[in-house]
Amino acid sequence: MQALYDAFPPQPCPAPFNLAAYVLAQAAATPDKIALAVITPAGAREWSYARLEAAVRGVAGGLTALGLAPGAPILLRLGNTVDFPIAFLGAIAAGLLPVPTSAQLTTPEITRLAREIEPALVIAGPGVALPEGDAPVLDTTGLEAMFTAAPGGYVPGDPARPAYMIYTSGTGGSPRGVIHAHRAVWARRMMWDGWYGLTSEDRLLHAGAFNWTYTLGTGLLDPWAAGATALIPGEGVDAAMLPALLHDYDATIFAAAPGVYRQMLKHGINAEMPKLRHGLSAGEKLPEATRRAWNAATGTHIYEALGMSECSTFISGAPARPAPVPASGYPQPGRRIAVLGPDFTPVERGVAGQLAISNRDPGLMLGYWKAEEETKARFSGEWFLTGDMVEMAEDGAITYLGRTDDMMNAGGFRVSPMEVEAALCQHPNLQEVAVAEVRVKADTTVIAAFYSGTRTDDAALKAYAETRLARYKQPRLYVHMDVLPKGGNGKLNRRALRETWEAAHAEA
Repeated sequence: MQALYDAFPPQPCPAPFNLAAYVLAQAAATPDKIALAVITPAGAREWSYARLEAAVRGVAGGLTALGLAPGAPILLRLGNTVDFPIAFLGAIAAGLLPVPTSAQLTTPEITRLAREIEPALVIAGPGVALPEGDAPVLDTTGLEAMFTAAPGGYVPGDPARPAYMIYTSGTGGSPRGVIHAHRAVWARRMMWDGWYGLTSEDRLLHAGAFNWTYTLGTGLLDPWAAGATALIPGEGVDAAMLPALLHDYDATIFAAAPGVYRQMLKHGINAEMPKLRHGLSAGEKLPEATRRAWNAATGTHIYEALGMSECSTFISGAPARPAPVPASGYPQPGRRIAVLGPDFTPVERGVAGQLAISNRDPGLMLGYWKAEEETKARFSGEWFLTGDMVEMAEDGAITYLGRTDDMMNAGGFRVSPMEVEAALCQHPNLQEVAVAEVRVKADTTVIAAFYSGTRTDDAALKAYAETRLARYKQPRLYVHMDVLPKGGNGKLNRRALRETWEAAHAEA
């Protein structure tokens, strides 16, 4: 049987359509219901649906009054505050194109991006680096003054028109602007049953910062569109505090990256969470040891999702259909998914290949900003090529094997770094592990394991690997590091490890 899953067509997006109007439609039905609680050690600051919508529409009116051209890019330079989602939705409501960027970017980094974006306006928080240039800046004082200003209307239009742009690090080393349509938020409805198990009665606590796209979608936009309550930790909250917050605020769903689950388990689950039904994980592969430890400590399961900036998540386990170990999940209902071989046709189930999603998927990006050729290069016929290596089981379950550029070759065998890392991470001395193929001679490469934690004798690590991995999967090098490099999204940067090691040993 071919590695192909086809549940098209999904429910069509209404037209005309405005992303912000859709997300905040609950304000008309239950204006006094709490849409958002920002939780800090001192307590919670609550926003009702009516107050939230009033702030968004106030920003829409204020931005419209500035006379900005329809679709004009608005560069968001905001920190971890509620100002971020309000500015984001306010710009979309007004028919503009918000561009969120990491508050951690330096002046040279954001200046390079701004030259590409050419923003009509920069909305900036205190202490966040601004781009050099002459783009006007709206600070948070001016932004927050709009919250109670005369409301603007929601600009309707074609669901396929651009709504917002996010930047992804990409595999080529240069950030790329990913343009998404208004319909992208409608496509996220496939996640409600296909991943979250989300209803209007839920209270979803997301551990991420406001200005992270994982938080924006899973932690805010989807709960609001469903009429649920979003809970977001504010400044001063660390992983050790999260179990108590899950208890105190009656969270029913918890969402976080795998690293947060690991930190919580490290500190100990020090509170009962009787209302919690399950957890959600995305951002990187969830280690099976972490999943098991969380289940043992809390009695709840974690459901993982696989996706990317270009299409959010589209493979996931769910309460209604848990993924069998070691799979990440199943294609969400409404998707059309294939696993492709080198000739870009579907392989047989049980055979490794590149994950691809149909170009008809309503959640797929419109393209890369000012990069038409690069956009075309990501497609082969109907298929958008994700760059992820996976395997589809007979029942459709998808197991993630790694990125195409992370996959290793050992004596003719293709080896997933994820598999080697999962085995080594069980060693009690190793805190984090990243595995990459490094060049030791002009014509020779070996598998190297970079790890943090307690420095351990290489011979002991090799003996440990011998009991858990086939010989061709075992690392030949072990490199201790204080901290492993990660990208802005928190993912391990295996490419940086490989290039840094090879550069250092080439010089030697």
